[in-house]
Order: sequence, then structure tokens, then C-alpha cells
Amino acid sequence: MHVQVDPPPHVLDDEVGLRLLAPDTNWRSRPDMDPESTSGFRAAIVDRARFIEDLVIEQAKLGVTQYVILGAGLDTFAQRRPEVAAKLHVFEVDQPGPQAWKRRRLLELGYGVPDWLHLVPVDFEARESWWNKLSDTGFDPTRLAVVVSTGVSHYLTREATVATLRQVAGLAEGTTLAMTFLLPTALVDDSDRSGLETSEQGAKAAGTPFVSFYTPAEMVSLAHEAGLGSTRHVSGASLAERYFGGRTDGPRPSTGEDILVASL
Repeated sequence: MHVQVDPPPHVLDDEVGLRLLAPDTNWRSRPDMDPESTSGFRAAIVDRARFIEDLVIEQAKLGVTQYVILGAGLDTFAQRRPEVAAKLHVFEVDQPGPQAWKRRRLLELGYGVPDWLHLVPVDFEARESWWNKLSDTGFDPTRLAVVVSTGVSHYLTREATVATLRQVAGLAEGTTLAMTFLLPTALVDDSDRSGLETSEQGAKAAGTPFVSFYTPAEMVSLAHEAGLGSTRHVSGASLAERYFGGRTDGPRPSTGEDILVASL
């Protein structure tokens, strides 16, 4: 939607996900796709994705060779940026059903699944360990990695998030983690609260409720307690300024989601 509706230059040029989904021709008429009412949310998702992509490219230039995406979904980095991804081992972790579907669609559309792209199916409902499955697929915990989890932590309990932080803390020194988290409603700009509440209600109705919210101080503290020494908080407002600042011809990213960046 960002590419189709918002004026250039685009913060992230991505229509691969749309090709994978191949939705009905009237997909843009859905209420949750309305260009106006979703503009802030759309811009926030776009600048989050661009930040992660910039981070991964930066780490790759520094010699990192493994990129782990937890809850990968329709991530399209491997298809859009093959000149970078082909120098890495990209591990996409998600549920078996979506992984099988994505593999089929990648083959049908001619993108293929190169040997450096690892689709790692994990049955979370059966309590399978993503950590063990990752190792079984060729991930080397003794080598540098970038581990990314975006749009996931608010669906997980605090205990599950802490477990992930501890596992990442056991990786090779120099590994970097980027994890998004939702802010408590009281810390969200007044103009964005109704949108966050609507998203929360929609998620609950879909059977995937938001269960965890964190202040920046809480998230940084969890990372330190887990053993991640160097941490920084990246606010949604700073991302908005970085990628949309100075523009009057496009959407204003909404607030409510920030990013923890931590390294060993």
C-alpha cells in the first residue's frame, strides 16, 4: 500500500509480499486497507521495516554472516535484496503451515528457495523449540548473527520474551538483536491511542490477543538481566524523524511501538 498510495521517494519499495499473497482485486476496498485511516499505522510499519533492513545491511558489511528472523511471515528481504542476502545464511522461523505455503509460492513465482535461505518450521503449539530447530537447520551459534523479532513480543508472555533474550545472550560475542515492543497505552500519543485500541480489539477478536506491553526502561532492564550487555532504545518517534522527517507530502507514522537493539 505504501508503494501504491504514498508519494515517492518510498521509504521501502516492496510489492513482493503482494505477489505472494495474490489477493482478490478488491483488496484495497477492505476497511483495514483504507489509505487514509491506516496511513499512520502503514508508515510506522514501513519505517520499522526500513530500520531493520538498514541494520542488517550494516551488520553484513561488518562481517556478520547469519540473519535470523523470528516470526518471519511474509518477510521479503531475501527476494528484494538478493545481492546482500546471498552473502548471508538467512533463517526464517515460523509456523509449519505458513512456511510450507510460502515455500510453494516462492517456487510458483520463480523466486525459488536458494541454499542460503532456510525456512525453519516450528510448531509452537506442540511446544517445539525454535532454538533446537534452528540448530538442526544449520545455524551456527559460535558465529556472528543478527537476530530480529518484529511485531511479535506483544503476542507473547513476558516469560517467553525473557527466554528468547536469554537464548540470544548465549550466542557469539558481537551478535546483535533487534526486537520491537508495544508501549503501554499511557505512553502513546493521544492522537494514536484510538488506533492502538482498535488494533488491540481486532487482534483479540481474531484469537491472537496482545498480552504484553513494556516501557522502554522495562525492556532495557529485561535485556540486561538476560545477559545482553550493550542496549539502546530506538523510539518510534525517532524512526519517524529519520525516514519521514521534513516531508509534508506523505503519512505521519503513528506512535506506540518502539525497538530494543542489543548486542553481546
